[in-house]
Amino acid sequence: MSDINTELREWAKQLRTVHLPRWEELPDIDLYMDQVMTLMERYLGVLLSQNQEKIITPAMVNNYVKLNLIPAPRKKHYNRVHLAYLIAITILKQVVTIKEVKIGILYQADLCGTRNAYNLFCEQLEAELVRVAGQIDGESIGEKAPVIAAQTLALKMAASAFADKIAAEKAVALQEVELKKRAAEGKKDSVF
Repeated sequence: MSDINTELREWAKQLRTVHLPRWEELPDIDLYMDQVMTLMERYLGVLLSQNQEKIITPAMVNNYVKLNLIPAPRKKHYNRVHLAYLIAITILKQVVTIKEVKIGILYQADLCGTRNAYNLFCEQLEAELVRVAGQIDGESIGEKAPVIAAQTLALKMAASAFADKIAAEKAVALQEVELKKRAAEGKKDSVF
């Protein structure tokens, strides 16, 4: 087995063990920005540290507040709500635009509440990571599939990511229409 295959298999093992903190596991105390940054690195480091860039910065957080993606901090303190939003935003912005992230978050929170929407997001992401790890290891649902060669893994995953991305964009576009329809009917459009 090549070094690439060995490294991919080791990484697949890590993906299988990723656990995003559920709502109840997020700190129930007020945090300062530096504490938020530390927690975000801890929660998302294994997922997003491949490119050696900062996962999230204070400037990004301030921009999310200005864009009304997250509520403003109270007296420079952040809480569980902020952390949940920041985890979801940081992951989702890797795939869709900030506008689409906002629409999706508003829609899901309106549908089932912020806590449930966040927990659902964590569960779904973990399931997808296990699925991808299985593809790397050559598993498929109910049977053994051929191992994806390291040489074609990037191509296969990029094609899959594109297909998933355009499906996500279509779903968000439909959610935006639904949100506008609800707003026109007098239902609120904000989760804050």
